[in-house]
Amino acid sequence: MNNEVLKAIKERRSIRRFKPEQVTDEELQTVLEAGTWAATGHGTQAPWIVAVQNEQQKEQLIRMNATVMGVTSNPYYDAPTIVLVFAPLDNVNNFRDGSLVLGNMMLAAHSIGLASCWINREDSMFATDEGKELMKTWNLPDGLVGIGALALGYASSHPNTVKPRKENYYRIIK
Repeated sequence: MNNEVLKAIKERRSIRRFKPEQVTDEELQTVLEAGTWAATGHGTQAPWIVAVQNEQQKEQLIRMNATVMGVTSNPYYDAPTIVLVFAPLDNVNNFRDGSLVLGNMMLAAHSIGLASCWINREDSMFATDEGKELMKTWNLPDGLVGIGALALGYASSHPNTVKPRKENYYRIIK
């Protein structure tokens, strides 16, 4: 079988080199809306999505993530947009639901010519007082956990190789 969705799934790659140009508002809206269509446990739509293009707040996020990671480099790979996903800490499906939101957004980004890379450590970043204060400035409700983020923008280079899928990756039991 072959269709556009399956093609996008097979072609999408994590990109770690971005052009400095900002994505268009229409492109960003398309990616964010795709996140809102992700499946969520019991249809709760519990996750929250925040796209950050503000340079000062991006620098703050870069510093926070680098501190958790123990590096001085930019964990968001100089992407012009950082998209964060949160979910209620007390929701049993928080990481599952938030992961589906991130996955939808990565596929949507690829389908419209944008590049993305899943970034980790948001759970640690937003457990801090600084992270909680930042969430308040975004008018997010209390009690959320950071699920993950996307570095989002236009690719300045693409991977040259694709890892083959491992043998026996799946089983069919009849």
